[in-house]
Amino acid sequence: MFAAAVLAHLEQDLETRIADHFDLITGTSTGGIIALGLGLGMRPAEILEFYLNSGPAIFPPGLRGHLRSLLHWVFRKHAPAPLECALRECFGERLLGHSSKRVVIPTFNMDGNDVRLFKTAHHERLRRDHKIPAWKIAMATTAAPTYLPGFLGIDRQWLVDGGVWANNPTMVGLTEATGVLGIPFEAVSILNIGTLTSLPERSRSLIAGGKLRWASHTTDLLISGQGTGAINQARLILGEEHVTRIDSAVPDGLLALDRYAPNELISRASRDSQHVTPIVAKNFIPHVAATFVPCHAAEGDVQ
Repeated sequence: MFAAAVLAHLEQDLETRIADHFDLITGTSTGGIIALGLGLGMRPAEILEFYLNSGPAIFPPGLRGHLRSLLHWVFRKHAPAPLECALRECFGERLLGHSSKRVVIPTFNMDGNDVRLFKTAHHERLRRDHKIPAWKIAMATTAAPTYLPGFLGIDRQWLVDGGVWANNPTMVGLTEATGVLGIPFEAVSILNIGTLTSLPERSRSLIAGGKLRWASHTTDLLISGQGTGAINQARLILGEEHVTRIDSAVPDGLLALDRYAPNELISRASRDSQHVTPIVAKNFIPHVAATFVPCHAAEGDVQ
């Protein structure tokens, strides 16, 4: 919701269609939904509306939410049906191959213990993913372990949230641009939008702590560590001026992965986007992406 609201504000302030200024869009988990939506022609305001309308059904608040929190210790916290229903309503049966932008969506294949990237047909060897419905890819990249079950709807592969290895997909995008598309480093600029970063207090008792003491800290530590590392690596390779990051710190406990908090998120997006609008106007808007022509058409059997 934060990322979609940031993009909606940028479109409004700069009076443009933001996706027109980018050649490649990568997104993990909820960012994957946004990336797919942009590729399929949705405006950020429409994607924000999707989150506003669907959030309470996907992550139910109140008593149902408290009961799910108790079950979370032994069972996945949320049922996948409301998310699937919302995504199918949003994307319909449109395929990844119907995307008008180059898109890369990270997931992780539990069966093969390997990364799984879903890509539009922006290279001759990419012959399969463009036939897959967008909603299925969205289900795979958002299947956060312990929150939602793994997704088996694509060739029966056991796929989970790409955030387990690329919560911040900055390096995924940089690698795709330079390694697959052959773009020189000096021609790459990156706009990265986070999902806000909490600042938890960590007791020094963790220094000698075991599994039980570390259990409640592991997820946020891995997410924040990977995200910071990806941005720092990209800035080292491309230079500070070529990597723009939109993400701010919030007090610990204010937000959660599955907490529906539109007022806090949209308010924060309004403030953060206002600060960065001049930078985006200078570094990204002058570039108008050439029309994406895929190597393979979207027609064909749906997997």
